[in-house]
Amino acid sequence: MKILYYRKENKLYPGIVTNEGVLDITDYLKAKHADWRPEDPLTLEDVAEIKKQVANGIKEPAKLLREHSLSIGPCVPHPSKIICIGLNYRRHAIESGMAVPTVPVVFTKYSNTLTDYGHDVPLGPVGVEFDYEVELGVVIGKKCKHVRREEALDNVLGYCVANDLSCRDLQFMSSQWLMGKSLDAFLPLGKYLVTADEVGDPQSLQLTCSLNGEQRQNSNTVDMVFTVAEIIAFLTEYMTLEPGDLILTGTPEGVIMGMPRKEWMKPGDVVRVEIEKLGYTENKMV
Repeated sequence: MKILYYRKENKLYPGIVTNEGVLDITDYLKAKHADWRPEDPLTLEDVAEIKKQVANGIKEPAKLLREHSLSIGPCVPHPSKIICIGLNYRRHAIESGMAVPTVPVVFTKYSNTLTDYGHDVPLGPVGVEFDYEVELGVVIGKKCKHVRREEALDNVLGYCVANDLSCRDLQFMSSQWLMGKSLDAFLPLGKYLVTADEVGDPQSLQLTCSLNGEQRQNSNTVDMVFTVAEIIAFLTEYMTLEPGDLILTGTPEGVIMGMPRKEWMKPGDVVRVEIEKLGYTENKMV
C-alpha cells in the first residue's frame, strides 16, 4: 500500500493511493481515535485496519481525490526523530577517507529539513560544498525498545526514498556533522511511503542518484554494512523508537565528496534520487 500526505488548509492529511484515486482516510482516523489530529503518525495497527476496510470497499466517490490535483507534502510529515546512519556502505566509507565502522555511526537531522514533494531546494547563503546522498528511509510503525534483530522488521511501517543533502564544509567544520546536514529543505523525500509488506526484503533494493541527468550513484542495499534490522536493534538498545520516526540508512559511493575533482552542486542543478519499488524525488537547487 502506498501512503502520501497532501496539503489542505495549511495542514497535511494522509491518503491511500488506489487505482481509482487517492482515498481520504481522515474520517476513519477520526472515528478510531477520538482525539486524532492531522499531525498524528500512522501506526501499524492503523494501516492493518485500513487495508481491511479498503478491501471491503470503503472507496466512496466522495472520499477519492485526484492525485494530480493535490499539493503533496513529505511522506513522513511529522517525525519525532530523524535518525541518520553514516558511512553505512563500505565503498562510501572508503571514498570518504574514513574507516568502515564497527558500530553504527549515528547522527541526526531536524524536521526543518523536510520539504514538499518535488520542491526547489535553496542553497546558501552559508556554505559552498553542496552534495547529494540517495538513501533508504525506514519509518517506524509502533513503539519499541530493546528489540531483537530477528524481530526488528516487525516494527517497520514502511520505506521511502530520501536525499540526505549535505553541505560538506559545514559538516566538517567541527567534529559534529549536524550543521552541514540540517539546512532548510535538506531532506527531500519521495512522494510515497510504501508499506513494508509491499516492499519485502529491504536488503535487496537498487538505489540510484543522477545529477543533471548524469548517473552518479548506482548501488544496492545488500551492500549496507549494517542491515535495517541490525540498525533498529542497535538503536532500541539506547532509545525508544515511536510511530513516525524516520531512520536514514546511509548512502553508497558516488557522492561529490569522494570524487578527485569536486564540482559541488550549484543553483540550477537538478538531482533525482530513486529506489526500486519506492519511486523517486527530483529537486532543483536554487
